[in-house]
This record gives sequence, structure tokens and C-alpha cells, in this order.
Amino acid sequence: MSAPPNPTGVTGRRVAALAEGWRVYRADRGGLFGLAVLLLVVGLALLAPVLTRSEGLDVTRVRGEPLRPPSATNWLGTDESGRSVLLLTWWGARMSLLVGLSAAALSMVIGTVVGLLAAHFGGWVATLLLRVTDFFLVLPALVLAIALSTVLSRGVFTIVLAIGVTSWPQTARLVRAQTLTVETRPYIERARALGGGHRHLLGKHVLPAVLPLVFATTTLTVASAIIAESTLSFLGLGDPSMISWGSMLKSAMDTGAVTAGAWWYLLPPGLGIAIVVLSFTLCGRALETVLNPRLRGTRR
Repeated sequence: MSAPPNPTGVTGRRVAALAEGWRVYRADRGGLFGLAVLLLVVGLALLAPVLTRSEGLDVTRVRGEPLRPPSATNWLGTDESGRSVLLLTWWGARMSLLVGLSAAALSMVIGTVVGLLAAHFGGWVATLLLRVTDFFLVLPALVLAIALSTVLSRGVFTIVLAIGVTSWPQTARLVRAQTLTVETRPYIERARALGGGHRHLLGKHVLPAVLPLVFATTTLTVASAIIAESTLSFLGLGDPSMISWGSMLKSAMDTGAVTAGAWWYLLPPGLGIAIVVLSFTLCGRALETVLNPRLRGTRR
């Protein structure tokens, strides 16, 4: 009689693999820097309702002078309504991160499902799904997102939907290629020979092997989603009732802050977008190094 599986041994191997992955990740200074910045930004965004007062965002309650440069009272100056640019940037991070993470999650789910099904079933299923993927790849994602945002009612959900449904094809391609590789491994053949169905093969064997790649790709997708959200908001297609970094840039342009030389109104949201996008990119590259040992010698 064969010995029962040892859960402790499996758990120990997983802990050892995580420890080794963290050791490799720590060796990437760029990845550590990006992770530290993201933890700081996310922490500040979550604590904004606790550390600040949302009344300062209401134009009917502020008493500051419009478009004033940085001072001891307003460290980053004021906007056209007299609101603190620091407070706007702080609260704008919440919306930009929310939309970026939500859109990336939606893109990840769609791309993973399409990639898994196309690789696992093959045949006419793969042909149909790949043709749909090619259709979305040919169309410019930003143009399609603008079209969807224009047709649908304005709101956070519309922005997330517009970005998510236009940014999944790259994930689908990667997942399909990885799934085809995983399904050639011997343990998949043994599971199939023992009568494992499609749900068992995909849920118990294929998906866990593909998820690390999906997670690494998602960090890069978040960066693209934040840029897309800022672009849509800058074009006036975002939620007018919510503050984001893109909407701040649009307000600065519409109210003449650019021509008035109010650099303090433009610089904080622009730097926020650049820093967060760079941080997600650095984290994504570091995760790629963890998952692909061949990259470890080239990114030191």
C-alpha cells in the first residue's frame, strides 16, 4: 500500500520555494525600491480618510486663495478653487490606484480564462478564442477604451471596464503559451490517464503552475492601467465627481494653470503617475527575474 501524502512535506517545500523567491527578489535593488515605494503610496492612500479631512476637497468650504504657490500653510500650493494641491494629490492616489488595480484584475481574469481554455481544449475553441484575441490586439487599446467610455455612462465602473476589456490579449497569449508547456509535463499525463477531468486538470495542476507568471504580468498591467486611467480622465471621460491624478491634470489645463505658470498644480500629479508606474514596472521586472532563472545573471 502506498504511503499517504505528507502535507507537512508539501507545505515545507512551498515555504522553501517562497523563501528562495524572496531571496532572489531581495537581490534586485530596483525591485526592492519599487516595492517600498508602492507600500508607502498604498499605505498613505488607505490612511487618507484617517490622517486628513475630506472637507478640504469641497470647493464650498475651502478658504484658500486660488492658484497660490507653495507656502507654510499649503505645502504644494492651491488649485483654481483654493484647495490644497497636497490634499488633492493624496486623495487622487486612492482613485488612480483603485482603477489601476481593478482594471488589471479584470484584465488578468479575462486573459487567464481565455488563455487556459484556448490551450487546453484546442481545436475550434482555440481557433475562435485566438481570433477574438487577434481582433483586440489589432485595435488600439486606448482608442477602444475611449470609444467604450464615450458610449457608456460615466463612472468608475465604466473606466475599469473600458481598460480591463481592452488590455487582456497580452495576458491571454502568455497564459496560452505557458499552459501548452505545462500540459506536456509527465504529471499532467498521469493525471489525465487516471481519469482526471478538465476541471481537475485545469484547477489542480495547470492553473497553479500558470499563476506565478500571471501575477508577474499583472504588476506590469497595473502600470499600463494607471496610465490609461489618467489619459481617459485627462480627456474628460472619467468620473467628474471623483478626484484622480488624471482629473487634476485636466483641471489644471482647463483653468489656465499651464499658461499662468502654476507648476505646483501640474507637478505633483504628474510625478505621482510617473513614480507609481515606475515602481510597478520595477516590481514586475524583479518578479520576472524570480520566475525566470535565465534573467538573474543579466539584471544584476
